[in-house]
Amino acid sequence: MKNKKKKISNETYCHKFSVAPMLNYTNKHCRHFYRKLTKKSLLYTEMIVANGPFEKIKKKIIYNSKPENPISIQLAGRIPKKIAKCAKLAYLKGYNEINLNIGCPSKKVNKSHFGISLMNETNTVRSIIKAISEHVSIPITIKTRIGINHQDSYNFLSNFIYEISKDNICKTFIIHARKALVFSLNTKKNFKIPKINYEFVYNLKKDFPNLMFIINGNIKSISSAKKHLKKTDGVMLGRAVYNNPSILKNVDNLIFNEFYKTSEEMSKIIQSMYPYIEKELLIGTSLYQIARHFLNAFYGMKGSSFWKKYLCKNATKNNADLNVLETGLELMKNNYFSN
Repeated sequence: MKNKKKKISNETYCHKFSVAPMLNYTNKHCRHFYRKLTKKSLLYTEMIVANGPFEKIKKKIIYNSKPENPISIQLAGRIPKKIAKCAKLAYLKGYNEINLNIGCPSKKVNKSHFGISLMNETNTVRSIIKAISEHVSIPITIKTRIGINHQDSYNFLSNFIYEISKDNICKTFIIHARKALVFSLNTKKNFKIPKINYEFVYNLKKDFPNLMFIINGNIKSISSAKKHLKKTDGVMLGRAVYNNPSILKNVDNLIFNEFYKTSEEMSKIIQSMYPYIEKELLIGTSLYQIARHFLNAFYGMKGSSFWKKYLCKNATKNNADLNVLETGLELMKNNYFSN
């Protein structure tokens, strides 16, 4: 192992429940908010592409405040040395896991021959994993789909898992239970149109009992998550959480059996973000960059529509500050939460 440093603690974590990496969404502000809602869920960064000048990539990697842990960094690319260099920095900065994206269906990404395209290049993937393992001593995991284009048989998927896992370096796979239709569908449609097939993921767990499989794709509630947990090692939710962050308030109790208080009002949780927001405003972050992650904070409650419109109108103004949030929460309290 090259130049490894024991920089981080051996903090334990588990994949039983995680929040998916979502490009342009699960940035540091979003993750800071989510960690206020759940202590145990594994959080993921946005996908970070390990191409281009390292100094630019470094800025995306370097932020990891300890309160975000447990946290995994998701890297993407096809050049082992570049990805390994990013992984080493992430390891030294205290991330708990290196996750390799082998599932992105973006046309731009796949024109550069990484993302889901790497499902057809098992030797390249193994080279990347080996290079990472020489620089870090934290787990290396893979996030992928059940197939690509016409390569959508269970045999294709199970062979991919076999080839990648036979070196005994990568033992955990997060599987989005849809194939990707690269170039024929755009990224957004690839999250909706290809048919979901949970049975493929269940069968992987049966056929590879010594590996860990986390299921992802169209899981919208904790009750659904608990059903999947009967047949897999973990569940990953993405858009369902972003559209309704309150889901996370119940995860620690209902998934991890941690019975500390999680029923704090959402308004108080947002207020607990104030010190963080103040620091960010001082370094030039606009209020809306942070507040946009609160838009769905009151999903399903009276006043939710008002809250979203209010933030979109007021948090976007020049020099918007904490008074915007405080006024908005007060209006919610007086008009919608008083009864």
